[in-house]
Amino acid sequence: MTTHDLVIRGGRVIDPASGTDAVLDVGITGGTISAVASGLDGATVLDARDRVVAPGFVDLHSHCDDIPGLRLQALDGVTTALELEVGRHPVAAAYSRAAAAGRPVNYGFSASWGAARLEVVGGVPATSTLRDVAIAMNVPEWQREAPPALVGRVIALVEEDLAAGALGIGIPIGYAPRVAPAEYVAVAAAAARAGRPTYTHARDLVEQDPETPIDGAEEVVRAAGETGAHMHYCHVNSTSGWHLDRVHATISRAVAAGAPVSTEAYPYGTGMTGIGAAFLAPELLPRRGMTPSSIQLLTTGRRMADAEELRRARAEHGDEWAFVHFLDESDPAAHELRMKAMVFGDTAVASDSLEPVWRGGARDPLTWPLPPEVVSHPRTAGTFGRTLRLLVRESGALTLSEAIRRCSLVPAEIAAHGVPAMARKGHLQPGADADVVVFDPATVTDNATYTDTVRPTTGFDHVLVNGEPVVRNGVLDPAALPGRPVRA
Repeated sequence: MTTHDLVIRGGRVIDPASGTDAVLDVGITGGTISAVASGLDGATVLDARDRVVAPGFVDLHSHCDDIPGLRLQALDGVTTALELEVGRHPVAAAYSRAAAAGRPVNYGFSASWGAARLEVVGGVPATSTLRDVAIAMNVPEWQREAPPALVGRVIALVEEDLAAGALGIGIPIGYAPRVAPAEYVAVAAAAARAGRPTYTHARDLVEQDPETPIDGAEEVVRAAGETGAHMHYCHVNSTSGWHLDRVHATISRAVAAGAPVSTEAYPYGTGMTGIGAAFLAPELLPRRGMTPSSIQLLTTGRRMADAEELRRARAEHGDEWAFVHFLDESDPAAHELRMKAMVFGDTAVASDSLEPVWRGGARDPLTWPLPPEVVSHPRTAGTFGRTLRLLVRESGALTLSEAIRRCSLVPAEIAAHGVPAMARKGHLQPGADADVVVFDPATVTDNATYTDTVRPTTGFDHVLVNGEPVVRNGVLDPAALPGRPVRA
């Protein structure tokens, strides 16, 4: 009998890719799944009786480029966390920095159109961090139309990052509302030439801004049709708001016509962004059904009292993070809208997580558990646990197998366009990467709230990354940093 390095024994194995749903063992050898069958023998055995064994979850939209945030995500079932909406420039520096520090889960980056544009148009050298685009939000030149010569230089930098292994192109054009639509199409065309997707934070909808150069939803689907690039529509729930049905109809029409468009959503009614974002100007909030009190600084927890306070905060703290309460989570109609976003088509579950912020004291990225002064958006710690709780156990909106598919296989297939390494993720079959989660479907739940923001999800017994337990018996191993880079 073959002895595997590790065997996960006696769990309910759910592999949406193959349709497997049966009590079996999973054998792992050398970081790869070596067998899925009964009666396997292993040097190490993890008991999975009365538990579900599933492919590790793939997060397409993680802004956690640090160990603390990725630890929270690992406890939420994430085994691969990709920064694709914003991306990084230069991308090679981001990969080098992550490799030097180590990561508890697999990681990867898109090329950052936003950071490349900040460097060319705004004259601000890129640092290959998320802060680049936070800074760009407050650079007026970055938000405007640029001459064709400068656009060409931006695209040249993006193509250099694609050649360096970037997983696609991140296009946060929603933060640069007056960029010419032709530039967006040119960026999509660059992605098409490289055979990789784009990941878009969409521009405003025409219902939100009648003067927008182009409707945000139409821009995404038209670029897919014109260039053939796979266009991924980030957090369609938060940018669409109460216009979600119309946006879904726009996407459905394009997909039916053969346009390569995909979507993602998260099960929260509150977003987070830099308080200096263009669309958070006090005079623009009514277009989204919000008031200044809908905006709440992350570090202080203070909601803006009025338009004047919001203007002052934007001027003085433009690159600080703020909650954006775009839906009232206690409102039944808003709850229905959130659920609708999650179950539409083949929508992937994606967190839009934020690396934790230290409100005071020395920042120690290796401290665990996280101290009380650390804050983030609760979706950093809880998106996937909340999905399993809300959509499967409490509402039955998705079957368990379908929820697992949207957390693992669907996002892996989206990111696999032009990235062969992603084809080995999202599966529980021999030859797949040994990224595996073991959880109790009856108890798994998110615990993070808007006041206790980094409280980890519970219910994941084991989380394995490349065959190594990062979470074992529900406890995170702070020494485990088995994450590997995913590059094109």
